[in-house]
Amino acid sequence: MSEIRFRQVGHAYGERTVLDGIDVTLTERRVGIVGANGSGKSTLARMINGLVIPTSGTVTVDGLDTARKAREVRRRVGFVFTDPDHQIVMPTVAEDVAFSLRRSGLSKAERAERVRRVLADFGLAGHHDHPSHLLSGGQKQLLALAAIMVTDPQVLVADEPTTLLDLRNARLIARTFAALEQQLVVVTHHLDLLTGFDRVLVVDGGRVVADDTPGPAIDYYRRLVA
Repeated sequence: MSEIRFRQVGHAYGERTVLDGIDVTLTERRVGIVGANGSGKSTLARMINGLVIPTSGTVTVDGLDTARKAREVRRRVGFVFTDPDHQIVMPTVAEDVAFSLRRSGLSKAERAERVRRVLADFGLAGHHDHPSHLLSGGQKQLLALAAIMVTDPQVLVADEPTTLLDLRNARLIARTFAALEQQLVVVTHHLDLLTGFDRVLVVDGGRVVADDTPGPAIDYYRRLVA
């Protein structure tokens, strides 16, 4: 597993402090992050692959500073947004996945084979030429995942990946996550998604206020929001 380290990390948007004094190291295979809206949890997650750079402190992935080595970090860390429409850029399913490999150095045949394989892995084998925008919500999220995973990242960060999905599709994403070999960091309001995770952080007011296995951490979060 990769080592993701936050050292005295703070972040502010203008005069508004979003994170303050974050000091954690993540090495577990499955890590969840929970917190109320505005708690800072999404900002925390986006720092892992350099989408957000800390105002103070450092974030490193396997020793690579996300502020100084963003390109190298993003080769290791894939990121999935809440709304897959923000990530789907090409008109058909296969073209969208292939777009992620445009700078891979692979031959055309090698790219085609990798696309074929990842579509099969994510249950989209029969949708090769399907218009991306006509997929269901769950299929779009699977496509967004496939377009990230085709690059073979070591870590996957997902920011509220089931928020826009119905129960059936949310369960589909949960099963897909459970089958992944990569290290996984998930921000979520859907606490059932964290079943079987190794560790859960609770973020409140820009700080990590609980850090434990899922049972105790989620119990703390329930009491916090109550």
